[in-house]
Amino acid sequence: MEKWARANYAPCLPLGREGKRVTASGEHIELSRTVGAEGMVLLKNNGVLPLKAGTKIAVFGKAQIDYVKGGGGSGDVTVEYVRNICDGLNIKAGEGKVCLFDELTEFYKNEVERQYAKGAENGKTTEPEIPDGLIYEAKKFTDTAIITICRFSSEFVDRMGEPDDGDFYLSAQERKMVDKVKANFCNIIVVINAGAQTDTEWYHSDDGIGAVLYAWQSGMEGGLAVADVLCGDVNPSGKLVDTFAKRFSDYPSSESFNESDDYVKYYEDIYVGYRYFETIPGAQDRVNYPFGFGLSYTSFEITGVRVSEEAGRIKVRADVTNTGEISGKEVVQVYYSAPQGKLGKPARELAAFAKTKELEPGETRTVFMEFEAASMASYDDTGKVKKSAYVLEKGAYGFHIGNSVRNTVKADYEYIVEEDIITQQLTQQCAPQKLEKRMLSDGSFEKLYPSEKHGHDCIYEANTEKAPEEKAMLADVVSGKVTLDAFTAQLSDLQLVELTFGKPNTGVANTFGMGALEEYGIPNIMTADGPAGLRVDRKTGVCTTAFPCATQIACTWNPELMYKIGAAGAKEVKENNIGIWLTPAMNIHRNPLCGRNFEYFSEDPLVSGIMAAAKVRGIQSQNIAATAKHFCANNKEVNRYNSDSMMSERALREIYLKGFEICVKEAQPWVIMTSYNLVNGERASENYELLTNILRGEWGYDGMITTDWCNLAEQYKELKAGNDIKMPEGQRDGVMQALADGKITRSEIEVCAQRILRMIMKLD
Repeated sequence: MEKWARANYAPCLPLGREGKRVTASGEHIELSRTVGAEGMVLLKNNGVLPLKAGTKIAVFGKAQIDYVKGGGGSGDVTVEYVRNICDGLNIKAGEGKVCLFDELTEFYKNEVERQYAKGAENGKTTEPEIPDGLIYEAKKFTDTAIITICRFSSEFVDRMGEPDDGDFYLSAQERKMVDKVKANFCNIIVVINAGAQTDTEWYHSDDGIGAVLYAWQSGMEGGLAVADVLCGDVNPSGKLVDTFAKRFSDYPSSESFNESDDYVKYYEDIYVGYRYFETIPGAQDRVNYPFGFGLSYTSFEITGVRVSEEAGRIKVRADVTNTGEISGKEVVQVYYSAPQGKLGKPARELAAFAKTKELEPGETRTVFMEFEAASMASYDDTGKVKKSAYVLEKGAYGFHIGNSVRNTVKADYEYIVEEDIITQQLTQQCAPQKLEKRMLSDGSFEKLYPSEKHGHDCIYEANTEKAPEEKAMLADVVSGKVTLDAFTAQLSDLQLVELTFGKPNTGVANTFGMGALEEYGIPNIMTADGPAGLRVDRKTGVCTTAFPCATQIACTWNPELMYKIGAAGAKEVKENNIGIWLTPAMNIHRNPLCGRNFEYFSEDPLVSGIMAAAKVRGIQSQNIAATAKHFCANNKEVNRYNSDSMMSERALREIYLKGFEICVKEAQPWVIMTSYNLVNGERASENYELLTNILRGEWGYDGMITTDWCNLAEQYKELKAGNDIKMPEGQRDGVMQALADGKITRSEIEVCAQRILRMIMKLD
């Protein structure tokens, strides 16, 4: 097939073996089920799980029918079917593994269908009241009950965090249902179907509830994946990538999250998630389930820990033994403790992790991990040691190895720094103007002062190459017949400008394309959402594979699975004649109420960066462009087009940019998408310091940058900042006028157009 044939002619030719389609193939759907089961986190178990063969169970809660496969908005996926929890358990019942009280299931099915018929949407139905007679019959049938709870969230809308809200907390109807079940059953299992944190206090310390499985939003096969874990066909190995506190008010960002629709002040600074709960005095007591926590049906022992330093790298090895009676996987996590010094540090920070293969009972495997000693440096944004530098402050750096942030052993070895070491000298970028204070490691606050704002004159050297004597096509650049400089030299100013904004949809695409200058052989390359699978409009009749939500995949702590999802999804993208997949989304879980947390990985930037890099490598292994988003500090949905994210430069660099930095340096995504919000007073897409100085200059990013769709920025300012394309439409007249007025140069526009063309040339 000729290069760009799919883009130019839209031949929807199958990519699978023997002429079969890979889109929503059995292999991809099975991968979704596998990942779903591996990402579930067993929070509690008094021995009631796994269910013994033939166990009679009564399943309560409308979530068994009203199952939520994933979040809404761009993260949604059109699928042929969804297996809910009831479906999954019925399959297991057919295999003789459980026996269901069918009358109860039928009651919930009828109630949910009735609410759907009245216009209720998936995940937004209300919990019906259970007739006392039905509870009496269920109690006669069995002493084992499963309580199901579901939650739906979406882009554009943040969640609620008030008692009885039916979102972070249980609704009044759900509490009533839970109380009735507790009053009538001895063995109670809770299954939570949600995309982010919810209240855990109602089951954490309640001895009446024997087991809790946090099943997340597990994609189209999620109900069967839940049943796999409940019945013991899969041994849970997921670990939390977020801290689960006792109450919403215990999260350090709980007050500032809703302080204003116009801005968000990141007062907690670098103390996000476990960095807060493990550091700030008194905060440890506010945690029910710590970062990295997750139970198994077997038991493991981590021994033989060895830590050393070699050529500036910290090397860690540990032996993992399955000391239980069934096979399973364990995650080994390495945390470091830095000296407080002048800058102040979190008590622990994740440095590396590794997941074992399936270990048989009694089997021992050795895992090896390593990381740069310089990665333990802290950014000094005020000059306490050395301004605008990453600093390894003098003192002893300790290492803690275990299977959660709290369940660790301290290694004998310490990394000793005799004198402060400047590991990287940078310059001030994106400093705050209106953030008046930030948290310190003892829980107090220090005052911040406005930083001096820099002006930026980005002057690109003019393209001095002459246009070729004969008209050149883009394929001539690919073949080496002409240079890219010569190719773009033949384009008019208007043609260059038109390359810097989106183009109409073709085929099954609904998020527009890039390129489309046919007279010069530039194809119209289509884009597509989304983070949980290729998103195609339902009206096209094309169904794709819905994978588990990003948070759940991160809970596998398994980058190999993430790579497989990236490659599988990219094949579906390619088969449907689309070249740019708008994923991974990788903003930080700063607050549980962000409506889009299900699309993002974790509260921790290392987990986010490593999982994003794995997905990018998987996607781009198929010559499809991955798009890391939303760059950056997009941690709230309310007024996301105009909200100003105000934070210290240290918090920006150590928390909110770090995952992107890891992803860029490890995987070089071909596209990065800027966010709608402002970052310290300047729109992300117009922010020269963010896009040119940090992303391209400091990190060496060589790909192209797109806006998020329909943002409110001025395009000529975006182009000057290094944001190459405006989607889905541009401001042709505005850019041409800015060019005429001398506010932007042809060279600045040409550099952006060339980056777009380089990306297109990488595609099949």
